[in-house]
Amino acid sequence: MNHSTEIQPKIKLLFRHRSMEIGGVEKVLISMLQHLNREIFDITICVTLHQGEFRNDIPKDVKTHFLAKGKEDFSSNSFIQNIQLAYRSIKIKVLNHFPFLVDKFLLKDTFDIEISSTYNDFSSVLNSTFTQAKKLTWFHSDITYDKLQPLVPFIIENLPKFDYIFYGSQQIEDALKSNYPTIALPKGITIRNPINFNELYTKSEAFVPEIDTEIPTFCSVARLHSRKGFHKLMEAHAKLIQEGFKHKIYVIGDGEEYTNLLKQRTQLQVEHSFVFLGTKKNPFPYIKHCDYYIMPSQSEGWPLVIAETLLLQKPIIATNVGGIPEMISHEKTGFLIDYEVDDMYKAMKKFLTDDAIVERIQHNLRNIENQFDNQLIFDTVEKVLVDLYQQKQNV
Repeated sequence: MNHSTEIQPKIKLLFRHRSMEIGGVEKVLISMLQHLNREIFDITICVTLHQGEFRNDIPKDVKTHFLAKGKEDFSSNSFIQNIQLAYRSIKIKVLNHFPFLVDKFLLKDTFDIEISSTYNDFSSVLNSTFTQAKKLTWFHSDITYDKLQPLVPFIIENLPKFDYIFYGSQQIEDALKSNYPTIALPKGITIRNPINFNELYTKSEAFVPEIDTEIPTFCSVARLHSRKGFHKLMEAHAKLIQEGFKHKIYVIGDGEEYTNLLKQRTQLQVEHSFVFLGTKKNPFPYIKHCDYYIMPSQSEGWPLVIAETLLLQKPIIATNVGGIPEMISHEKTGFLIDYEVDDMYKAMKKFLTDDAIVERIQHNLRNIENQFDNQLIFDTVEKVLVDLYQQKQNV
């Protein structure tokens, strides 16, 4: 008897994302693009703006499309640059209003599943002309965060339109469901962000940063937004300096609050001890060579940098928000605090004066790798994608 082997078609995935600036979401996206099984999936990504430090990190075998040039490709002449920005803005508005132009003339394909990386990508996924495709989104945001509230009606209106949701942390899922119990959410699951252990360790050894190692040092990596809490951290830092506790804080990142933070730094007279290093594509040598890590955020999802810092076995002080308490056990693998200047002050003072607690945390971090299971994450994502595809086929 002859048996014929039927070749199964690959599942065609389309990721949509705004741009590739450095951030936790972008790291997760790159990791997914790198690790999803090519025997099962045919992967395409459509990025609105071809800009950001990670724009060249998209795997070469992923079909990549960009709607508009990035700022890196603009003229250095400010007059010409303004014209380029205006043209780009008009172009994006037109393409957003007429999504068939992107789908028919740029992508030139059909897809089984469309994926939104954040709520910023909801519209491009939900308004696409690929109406037969299943729609999936990652949701990384704390719905209770006060500055998110203007966007909450948009989020609540659109989340039920997806076929599946990956929540960035258990807290994010719980907060959404407890605050909006009547909305008809699709099926979903909490899934942690994957980490490339070997890449992390290799990058942390890439160079020795030029930082002051004569006194205790704290490091923090984040975009300079008000919700990241650096204004409060600076107050706590200045108070410790005034009391004679010598230390430095190195902040890696850039953003809209930079000018305000510089003014505050001058007012508090901590120009030499609160140091802004700007954006670094590889921040890990700084984390590795500083004594402690601190995250003073008002809100977070499941911050990848916390997991990465734990794996580098660095004692952490972090606010007890979002998914952070799912990652750090208070006084065992780190220190959890409230989003208050006094809490930041007391925790940093504790690290600067209590060697015993720091040594205990470092001891407990020796086997922290066991807490993170990358393969389980990728297997879970792939199973959900395959199940969605099968649902589509059975319609």
